[in-house]
Amino acid sequence: MTRTDVSTRSARPGEVEKKWYVVDADGQNLGRLATVIADTLRGKRKPIYTPHVDTGDFVVVVNAEKIAVTGKKLTDKVYWRHSGYPGGIRSRTLQEQLERRPEEVLRRAVKGMLPHNRLGARQITKLKIYAGPDHPHEAQQPEPLRLERIAKVS
Repeated sequence: MTRTDVSTRSARPGEVEKKWYVVDADGQNLGRLATVIADTLRGKRKPIYTPHVDTGDFVVVVNAEKIAVTGKKLTDKVYWRHSGYPGGIRSRTLQEQLERRPEEVLRRAVKGMLPHNRLGARQITKLKIYAGPDHPHEAQQPEPLRLERIAKVS
């Protein structure tokens, strides 16, 4: 028995309406917040979600320097980078990275949750992260992103 009256709706790139959301990262758990942001960037919070089309929204994150982690991650979690030259490997702990470039901590967490292809590269550009409470995107009138599923770390 086949049903011809039901069809799957696939979104097209030109018909997707993009919204702007703002998130306050003060006291939020790093991984849980990154998951919600990645889902919003991909468009998984929309009914029109299509995996191969960029259906996501823009996300502005403020207070990235006040993000929280649990356990001993501040001293045990290490970020590695390599210059490309022999012996050019460098490392920083999470605590050092939060002091120097707090935006990169959240950006790397979200980037790891996006597709590792051209689509993911396009989606990560819609993420705007700021260490302090101010951002220059007031003209876009961002709405607060609902985070009721996330419990703050005490």
